[in-house]
Amino acid sequence: MSTKPSKRIPVLDLEKQYEQIGNELEESVLAVLRSGSYILGNNLKRLEEGIASLCDCKFGVGVANGTDALILALWALDIGPGHEVITTPFTFAATVEAIVLRGAVPVFVDVDPKTYNINPALIEKAITANTKAILPVHLYGQPSDMGTIGELAKRFGLKVIEDNAQAIGASYNGRQTGSLGDVACISFYPTKNLGACGDAGMLVTNNETVSERLKVLRAHGSRQRYYHDELGVNSRLDEVQAVALLTKLPHLLSWNEKRRQVASSYARALNGCGGLITPQVMLGNTHVWHQYTVRISGNSADWRNKVKEELAARGVDSMCYYPLPLHRQPAFAALGYAAGDFPVAETLANEVLSLPMYPELTDEQVKTVAAALTEVLGSQPVPVPSIQHVALS
Repeated sequence: MSTKPSKRIPVLDLEKQYEQIGNELEESVLAVLRSGSYILGNNLKRLEEGIASLCDCKFGVGVANGTDALILALWALDIGPGHEVITTPFTFAATVEAIVLRGAVPVFVDVDPKTYNINPALIEKAITANTKAILPVHLYGQPSDMGTIGELAKRFGLKVIEDNAQAIGASYNGRQTGSLGDVACISFYPTKNLGACGDAGMLVTNNETVSERLKVLRAHGSRQRYYHDELGVNSRLDEVQAVALLTKLPHLLSWNEKRRQVASSYARALNGCGGLITPQVMLGNTHVWHQYTVRISGNSADWRNKVKEELAARGVDSMCYYPLPLHRQPAFAALGYAAGDFPVAETLANEVLSLPMYPELTDEQVKTVAAALTEVLGSQPVPVPSIQHVALS
């Protein structure tokens, strides 16, 4: 008998969040609208201080979105044409897009089979005389191995830029993500653990010189209005988004803890489910579970997609982050990579599936999702892959 919930279970339910804080959110936004102060105001200053403190950094610089944060981080560190930046092929396109838009060259390194983050054991081999930075991504809410990355950066004189878009509030060996490199980039896209009511982003750093440069770059290269020291851009986190984020910020730690509880519930409910590999948390890491991403064994995107469709037919939504590694995307074809260059990333792209994950998800809903997934995976045998399977577990 098919398992189907009485109400569809979405991947993310922001309406549930709004039910909790809607009145407070509306009052704070309305106060900004009434104030007549909409750009670079007191709310942004308070938010910059709050996010910097959360990340155990001295300085925060609000910008228009997470992609701008990545571009400006590279810019502020003088990374551009002729330079190489080592990063992962298994992430959202913005990470690599920013490198290319700065005129630098992304150099991909395959990912770790357990964390899905950049594999630190492969980084040193990719370093050349042109390498200027390492850009790790804390994927799905779990920190990369920043100890090893930091040691390599120090030994070779490289900068470290954290893509902390998915892991705000996470920690590595007791240290907050955002404080583990030269500068870190945060996205407040509405689906993030701390999401705005539109686009917004921030950079955090302990380097005052970098912080001041970022403030200049985000405001048309201007320290004093109508006086421009260098070229810059218009990338400012506005007061409406700032106050919305300020309203949500006090809830973030409890929301992250609830996500951890949901992840634990999933692990229990899916224990022993055949054809499935559940995510692992590395020793010393505090995961914030931006996504709960399982692997559908078989190294077949068609099989994973069929599982996704069968879940949807049972009233359970899911999402694939990400179905095609960046080295195989047409937008980055000029980099010269080919299929098979990064086998772990390619296998993951065929197998990963993110299940519903948000703080308001109930134990009953988790059990329903797990039952539906178990039913789907048990309905037919796992296919034999048509290409060489890379053992990742």
